[in-house]
Amino acid sequence: MKKVEIHPDAVERIKKFTLTDTNLGFGKYVCPIMIQAVYDHGEWQRFDLLPYGPLQLDPCSKVLHYGQEIFEGMKVFRHPDDSIHMFRPEMNARRFNLSAKRMAMPEIPVDQFLHACEIICAYSKNAVPKRFGESLYLRPFMIATEVGMGIKPSKQFLFIIVASPSGSYFSSDSVKVYIERDDIRCAPGGIGFAKTGGNYAASLHSYDKTINLGCDQTMWLDAIEHKYIEEMSGMNFFAVIDGALHTPSLTDTILDGVTRRSIIEIAQADKINVIQRKISIDEILKDIKDGRCTEAFVCGTAAVVAAVSQLMDKDGTLYHLKDPQGKIGVQLREQLISIQSGKIEAPQGWISPVRALNF
Repeated sequence: MKKVEIHPDAVERIKKFTLTDTNLGFGKYVCPIMIQAVYDHGEWQRFDLLPYGPLQLDPCSKVLHYGQEIFEGMKVFRHPDDSIHMFRPEMNARRFNLSAKRMAMPEIPVDQFLHACEIICAYSKNAVPKRFGESLYLRPFMIATEVGMGIKPSKQFLFIIVASPSGSYFSSDSVKVYIERDDIRCAPGGIGFAKTGGNYAASLHSYDKTINLGCDQTMWLDAIEHKYIEEMSGMNFFAVIDGALHTPSLTDTILDGVTRRSIIEIAQADKINVIQRKISIDEILKDIKDGRCTEAFVCGTAAVVAAVSQLMDKDGTLYHLKDPQGKIGVQLREQLISIQSGKIEAPQGWISPVRALNF
């Protein structure tokens, strides 16, 4: 494993960093340091902690033309004893490498990925928020930097981690969801399971429509039959039907969410019946009308858990959830955040302490 080289000017920058705004939002602020690593000649050359700043890219860098890039989203929490902990970072490391493999990019050894994350967390310790539910959001990403117009995988890459003190993703506790019945985001055999920008770019046209219709999130259906629920543009979906928790089973078009998996494991520990299956959108709408589907929620690293208050269909029909605040969703959200924040004991392996540094 390569040691992260610490640049003195980065240390001076983070020492002077303070947050005075109590409304952090999401991605609004960024710590003044970043991890950077260069891949060339078939290996990772070095890892550095640098001052945060603009990147200098050749206009013909492959990422700008062919979208060869991947990213992750993960969180760091302050515990009651003032220590800080990463939440399930090994899952992010493994998913990052899964995405890298699909996008013809070099993998980063898991221990190297975790070491780089720990270094930026340790130096950003004072930027980790103290309020319950708030966190330091890490965004590791990799881009193709080889120069050339030919359509072929790059041989040169840049890996970066930035950190953002963040609060709530949504401005309210519940969201309105628009059902996208026309556009598709990804198809079987494609890149839907990889965390790459192309998946999110494909959702933006529909997102414009979603916002213009007064909704907050787009619900994507399968690409073949336009019938089965997959996920939101950046979140997984759950529904409570007859007291059981239902969620679409994973396919190669659905991201294997860290929050999704955590919610399932917490629910199962609470003796809630969790059913992973193909879920028809028309079935859900009928169950909402009949009162069998009492609540629904979306979940993801940034959003944590947010209740769905209503679904809007293509023809404008609104389907209101019986429990728009979501009793079970709120229960699972509180447990998850309590685990992340050290309020209750975490299952083994869920939190990784960040070693303190004196600087």
